[in-house]
Amino acid sequence: MNGAESLVRTLLACEVDTCFANPGTSEMHFVAALDAVPGMRCVLGLAEGVVGGCADGYARMSGKPAATLLHCGPGLGNAIANLHNAKRARVPLVNIVGDHATYHQAFDPPLAYDVEGLARTVSHWVRTATQPGRVGERAAQAVCSARTPPGQIATLVLPADASWLEGGVVADPIAPPRRNTVDASIVDDIARVLRRGERTIVLLGDESLGERGLVAAQRVAQASGATLIATPQVRRIARGRGRPAVNRVPYALEPALKVFEGVRHIVLVGAKPPVQFFAYPGKPSVVYPPESELHTLAALDEDQVGALEMLAEVLSAAKQVASPPAARDGAMPRGAFTPEAFGGMFERLIPEDAVVVDDAVTSGRQLFGHTFGAAPHDWLQITGGAIGFALPCATGAAIGAPGRKVVCLQADGGGMYSLQALWTQAREGLDVVTVIFANRRYAILQGELMAVGATPGRASKDLFDIGRPDLDWVKLAQGMGVEARRVDVLEDFADVFSAACARRGPFVIEMRI
Repeated sequence: MNGAESLVRTLLACEVDTCFANPGTSEMHFVAALDAVPGMRCVLGLAEGVVGGCADGYARMSGKPAATLLHCGPGLGNAIANLHNAKRARVPLVNIVGDHATYHQAFDPPLAYDVEGLARTVSHWVRTATQPGRVGERAAQAVCSARTPPGQIATLVLPADASWLEGGVVADPIAPPRRNTVDASIVDDIARVLRRGERTIVLLGDESLGERGLVAAQRVAQASGATLIATPQVRRIARGRGRPAVNRVPYALEPALKVFEGVRHIVLVGAKPPVQFFAYPGKPSVVYPPESELHTLAALDEDQVGALEMLAEVLSAAKQVASPPAARDGAMPRGAFTPEAFGGMFERLIPEDAVVVDDAVTSGRQLFGHTFGAAPHDWLQITGGAIGFALPCATGAAIGAPGRKVVCLQADGGGMYSLQALWTQAREGLDVVTVIFANRRYAILQGELMAVGATPGRASKDLFDIGRPDLDWVKLAQGMGVEARRVDVLEDFADVFSAACARRGPFVIEMRI
């Protein structure tokens, strides 16, 4: 058995059975091992950024790591943006990065690269397996690291000769550590804070945004009068009828400051203290008052759901919680796109048990608050700010949650970073409906220019305009093998979206704004 075969067999033994790949010459023996060893689902991405984003979406929905297969340093470099998003989402993920044979590296070939150095920028664990007998052992360690709470990225560098030489050994799985249990004294301390009756926000993130965590948090809020709010960027949140309605910290500074105005206590549950996305001249970096007291109920590696349930019991909270009303009745919004009107329409259109993947940027900023009454669904958001996230994440989510309709909300500018994901959706027959918000500009940058106090001019207008020529998303989608339609008004969108959701397979709707 060579090193590559021991790698595949070890990954499967560790229940890593999906590999998103864009291989090159250094990975050929790994590819051959995938042929020789049944059980690994191999999904091709036409760009490494797609590969990384797919693995992110897969982990968010399946709860377990996929492997990525990347070609040397440049292949890893191409994947960095979406691996950054995945790291910020704290998902489990195992990168396999091929490299030159150990003896060949001394000759400084064209693809020579400090792969480990690059990998450390987006990884919690990085190792190189230089001997075939150590490959399986390293693979088991990588999976254990990826599964370590709250979720980590592990990168295993695999030189070609360690892959092709005989002597591979299949390693047994290594049990990852469990989430730490929050001490009862911490729960009692937080309960005392809440009983003071002073204005308090409970800031939720990570595992606390699942349905069970939200119910426990709502019990705490009803018993104490505290306000619940989610972190600005959410990995995954359960939403819709029957689930507590929890909004996010706003992206823009002024609305965020308003949310935290007068807050005396902030209780962190799987969340870090809230800060502004960017710095602006003369404005604060944090969005809460300096006199606010920060309290941690449960850290990122701790059992957040269990801590919330313990807190609810200490507060003698009622078992029943309020849930948002069903989507509004009356006439469906019509006419030109506005975020508010689209949100009111979209609330009624989200399919039951759907997965919504959001990288709509300015066009989608209002959608979250307008869709609490939709059918039950999960919402996945870009976490690291590297745009071009939704198309590949939706692709991976569809593989990680088979049988669920995936709705991808993607801004046109960001979509151009990763449109190759549409080809993977077509090839795999994935059930994804993608909405492209086509405003033909980097609208978020226009707002940021004003926020820093600069005056728009010719150069900025040219750099933020992605028209001249306009992108044709119908043709782009069709060129990737995906059926597509263009709409200009809300009533047409409702008709096309409903029809797309009633069938299976990928579909793209270009919503011109």
